Amino acid sequence: MNKRLLALLQYLFFAALAAFFVWLSLKDLNKEKWQQLKDALNRANYWLLVPILGLLLLSHWLRALRWRQLIEPLGYKPSKINTFLGVMIGYFVNLGAPRVGEVVKCTILARYEKVPVDKLVGTIVAERAFDVLCLLTVFGLTLIFQFDVIHSLAITKIYPLFENSNGQASYRRILYLAIGGILLLLLLRFIFSRFGHINIIQKVKAVGVNIWHGLTSVRSLRNKPLFFFYTVGIWILYLLSTWMGFFAIRETSALGLTDALSVLAMGSIGMIVSPGGIGAYALLVQETVAFYNIPAEPYGQALGWLLWFGQFLSFILFGVASFILLPRINKNRL
Repeated sequence: MNKRLLALLQYLFFAALAAFFVWLSLKDLNKEKWQQLKDALNRANYWLLVPILGLLLLSHWLRALRWRQLIEPLGYKPSKINTFLGVMIGYFVNLGAPRVGEVVKCTILARYEKVPVDKLVGTIVAERAFDVLCLLTVFGLTLIFQFDVIHSLAITKIYPLFENSNGQASYRRILYLAIGGILLLLLLRFIFSRFGHINIIQKVKAVGVNIWHGLTSVRSLRNKPLFFFYTVGIWILYLLSTWMGFFAIRETSALGLTDALSVLAMGSIGMIVSPGGIGAYALLVQETVAFYNIPAEPYGQALGWLLWFGQFLSFILFGVASFILLPRINKNRL
């Protein structure tokens, strides 16, 4: 298939995916609920976006420093400002062309810092591997500090899968699900061993191998504690920006820092499954805060869209500024 056609189909798919999640988030709004949502957003304290943007900017700066640290074992030491500008431009490009931003930020360092693009690919994989690990850690902390919420979720969403029509435990269902899980694992094992030569299977295997290599690459770093400081700092800033967003809407202002853990966990999933998190982020946030007895419509929706807008705004403002600053800062380097 023509590469341009394939790229076009990819962009159309992501655009359709974003539109689907936006529709899913807003589909149940009637005229009255629309008015309630507008009222909630009109009463929101938008001045809180200023410190939220500050926290996000600092998290992006730490992410740039962490990426720079991963590059150093390759024998290169790019400037902090160029690394940061590359990260922000990458975020900006990802809004319109998902995954392309990773290539763009590598190209920027290749042009201005003379770091070969092919050598930078491994550092991107390492970054993503640690982000996955951090996200799993956030889910683990959510399970510890928000056990009552997780228990409520299990009762309403998961336990019914194991009950019969009388509300009692159905051992037959449990047995069927256990057998189904075992058969699925056996099927996957068979597919990977029997059809390992097929391109798509090789790519799936490569993803797992790359993630493992990314996690183990930290062994070559000169200052490992600093790397983990950057990593933890990034996610603490994400958490603080989420928590601060609660205060922008009166109905969610009573939520605490531990409540922000579950919102951060689910919101992060939304940022992954949809380009720029559009639609999916707001949808998952509104469904999460509903477990804290806050109406998903309109207040959960208002919070979700407000938190998403803060991140979107940071990508736009800092991304555009980075496009402007990059050639000016490096005008004497080419």
